Amino acid sequence: MLSTTFTQLGLNEALLKALVKEGYSEPTPIQNQAIPHILAGKDILASAQTGTGKTAAFALPILQHLSDHPGFAGQRFIRALIVAPTRELAAQINDSFTAYGRFSGFKNHAVFGGVGKSNQIHALAKGVDILVATPGRLLDLIADRAVSLQRVEIAVFDEADRMLDMGFIRDVRKIVTMLPKKRQTLLFSATMAKEIEELAKSLLQDPIRIAVQVEEPTVEKINQKLFLVSKDKKRDLLTRIINEQHIERAIVFSRTKHGADRIGKILLSAGIENGVIHANKGQGNRTKTMEAFRRGDLRVLVATDIAARGIDVDGITHVFNFDMPTEPETYVHRIGRTARAGAEGTAISFCDNEEKKLLKQVERLIKKQIPVERAV
Repeated sequence: MLSTTFTQLGLNEALLKALVKEGYSEPTPIQNQAIPHILAGKDILASAQTGTGKTAAFALPILQHLSDHPGFAGQRFIRALIVAPTRELAAQINDSFTAYGRFSGFKNHAVFGGVGKSNQIHALAKGVDILVATPGRLLDLIADRAVSLQRVEIAVFDEADRMLDMGFIRDVRKIVTMLPKKRQTLLFSATMAKEIEELAKSLLQDPIRIAVQVEEPTVEKINQKLFLVSKDKKRDLLTRIINEQHIERAIVFSRTKHGADRIGKILLSAGIENGVIHANKGQGNRTKTMEAFRRGDLRVLVATDIAARGIDVDGITHVFNFDMPTEPETYVHRIGRTARAGAEGTAISFCDNEEKKLLKQVERLIKKQIPVERAV
């Protein structure tokens, strides 16, 4: 029988107290399935997407493991390593460890490219128990002798499919050679392509396989709307809806970087504070934008799909598909940014004549017709 509370999963008091503080009352399916196996020391191969609660699924048992197996008194060294493909995701995972571990007394730190190394080296020199890292920066710091992986007990590779897409698999394999042979390894991936299966074979020993599908339940909870609108009228319609409905926390998805920049300018000229993230924006710029959006300084985040993957921000009430996505699965990933943790959410799609084929693909996948608000 599946557990229904964090207490039943066997988590300690410090973690339960932190979960109450964070407002979490019951585990998600991935947490229910993964936490007991991770606590039992098993390797894990998990298929789970953003929004399923996968970060807590590995962060909570890692913190518990460190509590149950104390290191040497007064000494800190890297006992848990989490490798993530992007700076944004690494920073989010690190924030999660800070939140869940607030009463546990461990030191966690994130290292990534796009910023100077000196502050990171200084923090590492003070000692950390949990290191979250992007592959390139981790290898740089190992080469600088600022990081040793010789005492890592648990290694996590998150969003492995994305690391594959971004060309990091060679770096990942290199990192693995520097880890102790005796370790626990957890691999998370939104998809299970052939290359991920091959990577898993080389990384994991007799892993427990976990698969969590979120598409249909996520879509069911969301109020989906469709506007059939000519391309040249999309921008005016977007600003009108945001202003007339007094929307304060939304993501607008654009298919292209250039399109995202244009949308950002149009929104700003309509008095709508927004930030734009895509691959051409510098790391520092993207981080500042995300922090401002989280704080509520920006009403709207305009993003491309690649830049937005891995972003986990609570309280998003609206998702706009300014352009219909070319892959129908992307539609589900996009709109899944809203209606989290039982909250209500609205997804609004703009579809022009050229995009009607894409719309049909989406409706086939979600097995329903999206209600048309009106033709514009």
